[in-house]
Amino acid sequence: MSNNVSAKIIIATHKQYHFPSDSIYLPLHVGKVDKKDLGLNGDDTGDNISAKNASYCELTGLYWAWKNLSEDYIGLVHYRRHFSYSKKNSKNKFENILSEIELKKLIPQYDVLVPKKRKYYIETLYSHYKHTHYKEHLDYTRNILQSNYPDYIASYDKVVNKTSGYMFNMFIMRKELVDEYCRWLFPILLELESLIDSVSLTAFHRRFYGRVSEILFNVWLEHYKITNPRLKIKELNHIHMDKINWFKKGMSFLRAKFSNKKYEGSF
Repeated sequence: MSNNVSAKIIIATHKQYHFPSDSIYLPLHVGKVDKKDLGLNGDDTGDNISAKNASYCELTGLYWAWKNLSEDYIGLVHYRRHFSYSKKNSKNKFENILSEIELKKLIPQYDVLVPKKRKYYIETLYSHYKHTHYKEHLDYTRNILQSNYPDYIASYDKVVNKTSGYMFNMFIMRKELVDEYCRWLFPILLELESLIDSVSLTAFHRRFYGRVSEILFNVWLEHYKITNPRLKIKELNHIHMDKINWFKKGMSFLRAKFSNKKYEGSF
């Protein structure tokens, strides 16, 4: 990249897919340690937690990037969910994925690139999690913060009572910020493992570490902005590469809120 600024965006995936060809992207087979080889780079080399992928989801990819990449900016996206800076083709979504040329325009102007906030309107982040998953996950997380990071409690309480947030575990950040975030995040998740018995949960609900971390990212960023008010954040559009059944998704959202019927799978 220009101005001697380097960037690498890992694409967390568990299958072969149509990946962008720009050199800034690195498709990464997450959970590769116990999976069939896809012929891709895997999160099972170097310092890694690949074996935790069944519960940590894309976070095993984030951990790998944190420990094994050295570019100036590190990013995390998903095989079916990408950042988009401009709409170049109304028919081919893949042509609208953030390109290296577009990224050059954004860095080093900004410290953090995030997807535009997801709005829940009639739910807070806490109530939505409570209705769709198990609130104990967040309650235990707050207890960990109270014990180990008490200065984050005000930010936590503020974030979980909002009706919107930066979701999907997607971002592009300066490497030193990724380092700081991960040094904070992963010890929290490790302690959470010791507090919650996930044996009785379905495979879908055992993946709560990835969901809790979506909220924790907002908490960390909220707190970081307080101590670093000059932090420059840019919100970008994101695009979903597969079709979404919005009717099914909307009905599941309403059933969760009004009938306490928890989600049973991804959409």
